[in-house]
Amino acid sequence: MKNIIKIFSIFSVGIIVFSCQDLERPELEDSFPKDANAPGGPLKFYAAFDGATPNPLMNAVDSIRAKFPSSNPLQTIDGPASKAIQGAKYKYVKYSSANDFAQNAKSFTVSVWVKKGNIATDHVFSLPSPADYHWSAASMFLLSEGSVAAPILKFFVKDSVGEKWFEWVGANTVTGLYDGNWHHLAFVYNATSSQMTMYKDGVAHPNAPVWTGHGNVSLEASKITGLKIGAGPQEFTQAQIDTGGDDWLKNSWTGGIDQFRMYTTALTSAEVTNLFNKKK
Repeated sequence: MKNIIKIFSIFSVGIIVFSCQDLERPELEDSFPKDANAPGGPLKFYAAFDGATPNPLMNAVDSIRAKFPSSNPLQTIDGPASKAIQGAKYKYVKYSSANDFAQNAKSFTVSVWVKKGNIATDHVFSLPSPADYHWSAASMFLLSEGSVAAPILKFFVKDSVGEKWFEWVGANTVTGLYDGNWHHLAFVYNATSSQMTMYKDGVAHPNAPVWTGHGNVSLEASKITGLKIGAGPQEFTQAQIDTGGDDWLKNSWTGGIDQFRMYTTALTSAEVTNLFNKKK
């Protein structure tokens, strides 16, 4: 009888401890930004940067899988709707991955709010890869360059089949982007048409580059070593930083960034417009 009572007591304590642990989770989760996305849905990564805690890692948490960055040295600023992050030279937010975006992307959409008043050759985000995978050491990145009057955007993708530069250059530059105000950008790749449509502030750019005959993208998840928000795929050495190094494959975005999203679907024009109108 004593053994039965002892076993029952241990079991009861275990239930109480387990229950208390479960009760603590909602309080933590309530501090994360929320977005409508069913389990296993197309929104695979979402960093709202809306946190206002003293913990910079908490402020940059991904709200899809509660993935915390390994580092966030960036300052919090006012965003288009709430809070955002301010990019800085040689600094960026680093994550171990973009969750299961690479494993599931066939069509995809990358959506982000940006703010900048100056021009430099730098990156809004990148998916870095080993140096022996591709000369750029990347599977994907969004590069900006050009001039304030004629901003150039280049969206690079490398998958198991080949590589493609989706470019807005020359007569197709994205005018009005570097005016010191917040702007919404969305890059929508539709596997059915092999075409990428770029939206600025909810309006589709007339130039929609085609990856002729490509169809589904096939990113190689095993070749992607992380997600960098606010920097290119390669890394500066400390010696390069100390001497003011500049490299187009390493440079960091020095403007504002907010509401970074990665979907494994081609959002419709109405869905992109909704993100812009609601400052999401």
